[in-house]
Parts: sequence; C-alpha cells; structure tokens
Amino acid sequence: MKYYLFLGFLLPLIALADNSEKLAKKLANPIANLTSVPFQFNFDGNVGSYPDYSGGKVSGTRFQLNIQPTIPIGLNADWNLISLTNLPVVDQHDVLPHSGTQSGLGDALQSFFVTPSKALESGVVWGVGTAFLLPTGTDALTSTRKWSAGPTIAVIQEKGPWLYGLVANHIWSFAGSSDSKDVSITYLQPFVSFITPNAWTFTIISEATYDWTNRSWTVPINLIGSKLLKMGSQDISIGAGIRYWSTSPETGASDVGMRVMLTWLFPK
Repeated sequence: MKYYLFLGFLLPLIALADNSEKLAKKLANPIANLTSVPFQFNFDGNVGSYPDYSGGKVSGTRFQLNIQPTIPIGLNADWNLISLTNLPVVDQHDVLPHSGTQSGLGDALQSFFVTPSKALESGVVWGVGTAFLLPTGTDALTSTRKWSAGPTIAVIQEKGPWLYGLVANHIWSFAGSSDSKDVSITYLQPFVSFITPNAWTFTIISEATYDWTNRSWTVPINLIGSKLLKMGSQDISIGAGIRYWSTSPETGASDVGMRVMLTWLFPK
C-alpha cells in the first residue's frame, strides 16, 4: 500500500515527456541505446500449496522488488555493449511448509549484449552476449548458492506502433555450494508492445523458465500498461499490470499476481 501512496504523491508533479512516443519505443526495447533504472514491484499471494495443521490448504506470499538498471556503452561507431542487471529484493512468507519469513536479496542476473548501433532496414535490432547468475541471495530459500553463466540473445522488431521481441538465455552452474542442486535453466521472454502517440505503452509479456534439473516449467503471462511522463526535467515511466500463472511447479506461484513499475530514464 505504501508504494501506491508514493505514486499517488508523484502524480500531481508530473507532465507529459518531450518526444514521448520515440522515447517510449526506446524504453520498450530492452537492448535500446537508453540508460534507464526500473524499479519493478511484484506481489504474489498464492505461492505453493500445502496442508496446514488443521488439514486444510495454505499458501505462502511473496513480495519482490526487481532493480533493473540498463546501461549502454558505445564500443565504436557501429557497435554498442548493453549491460542489463536484475537485482531482486525479496520478502516472502511460508513459500514452503512452515518455512517462516525470509527478507533480503535474491540472486542477481547480469547480462551483456553486443548489438549494432543501427537497426536493420527491416526495423530489426539484435544482440548476443553472456548472462551471469551471481549467488547474491541472503538466504537458502532466495538463492541457488551457485555461480552460473551461459549465452543470451535478443531479437526486437519495430513496425509502426508495434514492437515485437524475444529475449532468451540458458545458464549452467559451474561453481558454488556442493550441497546445492546444479543449475540448468532456460529463460524465454517473448513480448508484444503497442505504443500510442501520447506515450501509452500496452504490453503482453511472458517470463517463462524451464528448469532442466527439476524438469518443470514456470510460465507467467503479464498484461501491463505504462505511461511516459516528466517530473520537472526528469523523464519517468509509471505502469501497472496483472500476472496470470499459466504453469508453475507445486512450490511455485499460481492464480493471479500484480506488478507496479516506476522507471527513471536518462536519454542522451
């Protein structure tokens, strides 16, 4: 609730951003030449399902803040290096039977994409690189306890007001705690965005993972609306949406969750 109050306090201070449609399209492209710092708040109130002491069923709750800075670095006139970071801050309760509460960091995902500085004539932008999963989690239930890495790719196409794309990676563990399971996970992030001339963006996006160790899919589908605005001289984007868990393991989330986003943009 305190995050909604914070956003409500900001609304009277903001106005439409300049060059808003063009900037909104850049923001919707995860490998665009745009520095941004998104704060993505996620809540799921039905994580896992297991018997309680009375013989009924109970589920856990999870609040996760993803801090996701994107930093482009110009290598030369033709190529950019795009750094994407995802640092999760987790607060969860009883996500496993009687596991109590864990609050702290999850494992950070750091991705680097080498991408051409100009799109192809077809409007396609692509990038290839490496993703690293770092065991920054502060609890055994928020961390794999493994160092992992693997290839990552992104392919994005802009066509009029539409943006289509796929970001994917696969990571394997190569070091870490011998008491923890090996990591072998495929991540697929297909999305479709529609951007209006007044900088509304409507997105359908999945963030699917396949865990090859446990042979299980996790497939959330997010429906998100966001608006590009200006607070003083600062460009920002605010957004919200719902998430439906179409597939998840028994210990994963189910039913419907929610997402609220606040992004700070630093266009050149």
